[in-house]
Amino acid sequence: METDNQTWVSSSFILLGLSSDWGTQIFLFILFLSIYLLAVLGNILIIILIRLDTRLHTPMYFFLTNLNLVDVSYATSIVPQMLAHFLEEQKTIPYVSCAAQLFFSLGLGGIEFVLLATMAYDRYVAVCNPLRYSAIMHVGLCARLVTASWVSGSLNSLMQTAITFQLPMCTNRVIDHISCELLALVRLACVDTSSNEVAIMASSIVLLMTPFLLVLLSYVKIISTILKIQSTEGRKKAFQTCASHLTVVILCYGMTIFTYIQPHSSPNILQEKMISLFYALLIPMLNPLIYSVRNKEVKGAWQKLLGQFYELKSKLTSS
Repeated sequence: METDNQTWVSSSFILLGLSSDWGTQIFLFILFLSIYLLAVLGNILIIILIRLDTRLHTPMYFFLTNLNLVDVSYATSIVPQMLAHFLEEQKTIPYVSCAAQLFFSLGLGGIEFVLLATMAYDRYVAVCNPLRYSAIMHVGLCARLVTASWVSGSLNSLMQTAITFQLPMCTNRVIDHISCELLALVRLACVDTSSNEVAIMASSIVLLMTPFLLVLLSYVKIISTILKIQSTEGRKKAFQTCASHLTVVILCYGMTIFTYIQPHSSPNILQEKMISLFYALLIPMLNPLIYSVRNKEVKGAWQKLLGQFYELKSKLTSS
């Protein structure tokens, strides 16, 4: 196949998306727009709630604020462009926009996984060393852990994006995906991409499996400590402090490990698209619900805020 190294930087790519049928695209536009708005609203409300309620000014909710910010940003890096393409006959995306989308989606995805490992360490300290929790999880450590999450995810993304867009691309500019996704772009190359697959594997091990192993180790310690608690009520209370985070971990890590840890396997294009939608839409929508429904402190903060709202409304009405 021919390469076009002189002009591909200034050209555009064509995304095939999910469907070419106009009726289906309109239906998907309405569906995904609704989910996206719910996701953005839910995460922003959680961030505002944490800022307003001083009871939530703890390390756990500091990390959760960053997780909500990452979820909103990740969804926004993919979904608006996808929605716009549902209303267009030619689903083109300029080279610069494609590179930016790959950088932000990879970076934010990596940041989320490191943040989840950080939150697992926070839960480990809360359950296994509660008397020294405040001394260990001090402001300085929390800030350094969050900074490390953002820096490591961004550096990994910068490396992956640079490597991918240095490949000699074929004259074919058609990306069979909903966005500029890493594996879909690598498949456009006109050269042997085994070295890129090795880089993807190495990146997956460092930025995905390392945090995953830290999460796993944290929960082995947590479960071991919980089982040693004598009272049933004590075990239940200890588990409740971790339930929301554990649910999010299971959702986030499962499909990513399945997708990226074996880049040599034969790709299932539709499966890749569904997984991308899962992370771009469902995860950002579900995370606020999980932390609202399964977390007593967040539910208490919502009740307090709503109580204050109705009290203010009653005063305004009576006056």
